[in-house]
Amino acid sequence: MKKYFGYLTNGIIKENPIFRLLLGMCPTLAVSTLAINGLGMGLATTAVLIGSNVCISALRKIIPDDIRIPAFVVVIASFVTIVGMLMKAYVPALDAALGIFIPLIVVNCIILGRAEAFAFGHTVFESLADAIGMGLGFTMSLTVLGAVREIIGAGTIFGFSLFGAAYEPMILMILPPGAFLTLGLGIGLINKISNLSRKKKAEKEKDIELSQIVEEAA
Repeated sequence: MKKYFGYLTNGIIKENPIFRLLLGMCPTLAVSTLAINGLGMGLATTAVLIGSNVCISALRKIIPDDIRIPAFVVVIASFVTIVGMLMKAYVPALDAALGIFIPLIVVNCIILGRAEAFAFGHTVFESLADAIGMGLGFTMSLTVLGAVREIIGAGTIFGFSLFGAAYEPMILMILPPGAFLTLGLGIGLINKISNLSRKKKAEKEKDIELSQIVEEAA
């Protein structure tokens, strides 16, 4: 159980697709103008990731190694088609807002990368846990980026006004430069927190070692 929990949390924190691995940058920069767009894109990608990871893992022993990449693309494209059709049927407004980026999930580095680096060499349940973790990490990151840009750039969150008519939004934040700025600040913040965490961990280990030395000397 601990192993599966590790796979599940890995994509959320340690190997976050956006802030750590810097994967899927095109949809990240393009659709994160609104929180709802980030949430929708993240959930769509998560659904494809779960389906493709599980399917590829289940078929890994019968997929010839020489044609594994074309096989991966066929599997991923099938799930993207299903997700795209469901979105057109049940959330047409969101589908229209995300536009071409839904079909482009087929070539998203996160999807193909997890298929090659993880699903093709692990069991179905391990691949499922990895897909959920990576998908949640991607969804959370996109939603946070979209929320920050929407709040500052439009004064709203999920379409609801926060500051009233007197608020003067910073239009730059919902334009392309705002995407790069928000992403860069997010990556910097995550790195800062990680560095502080590693520093505290190293200091703690050093204190433990000193305590052991003192006890041995005594």
